[in-house]
Amino acid sequence: MDWFEPVRAYCERSGPGFWGEPANALSNGAFLLAAAAAAYRARTAEPPDRAGLGLAALIAVVGIGSFLFHTLAVYWAMLADVIPIAVFIYAYLALALHRYLRLAPTRVTAATVGFALFNFALTPMLDGLAGAGVLSLTNGSIDYLPALLALFGVAWATMGSAQERFIGTGRRLAGISVLFLISLAARTADQAACAVLPFGTHPLWHVLNAAVLYALVATAVRHREATG
Repeated sequence: MDWFEPVRAYCERSGPGFWGEPANALSNGAFLLAAAAAAYRARTAEPPDRAGLGLAALIAVVGIGSFLFHTLAVYWAMLADVIPIAVFIYAYLALALHRYLRLAPTRVTAATVGFALFNFALTPMLDGLAGAGVLSLTNGSIDYLPALLALFGVAWATMGSAQERFIGTGRRLAGISVLFLISLAARTADQAACAVLPFGTHPLWHVLNAAVLYALVATAVRHREATG
């Protein structure tokens, strides 16, 4: 494994330089703003929401890792980008199952592990069905399909609660799911947009996804305040 193998994955990159993707790199500032806003929301809750603060810290790490990838564009920096995102997804799913669906810790663990297994198995399974590499066909966005499905699923299950406070949370999660779908569309269209947009659409993915991550944390904090 060559940790310093160059990775050119996005429309904007035209060469190996540090600022080869200026819009992609600078748009990661949206994650830092989202992290600061999420941390403020969690810290000013009564009492402060420790889980929310932890997720806010993860959002900041996501932004830093993505900045490294879009400036250095090498293999280890790609891992610094994707690993924090994966950690956020698994952490938020576990929190959602416990906080929104009131599952016991053992069931939360089992469901999260099951989700991880599904996540790892989905792309090879789709490759076999399609007879082609769906990762390249979707510009890598297929990796986020399990997270999108899980978010819609948790939203639907939460809206199925008999308590009005839970239904409101479910509706907010459904709205966030739609925003996540739009952000994924922007990520997927990046290479195809090169002919008309020199920077591609990946910076829009960063901005919209930062909004998604903030909204997820704010929803978790608001739900805890409403339900005690």
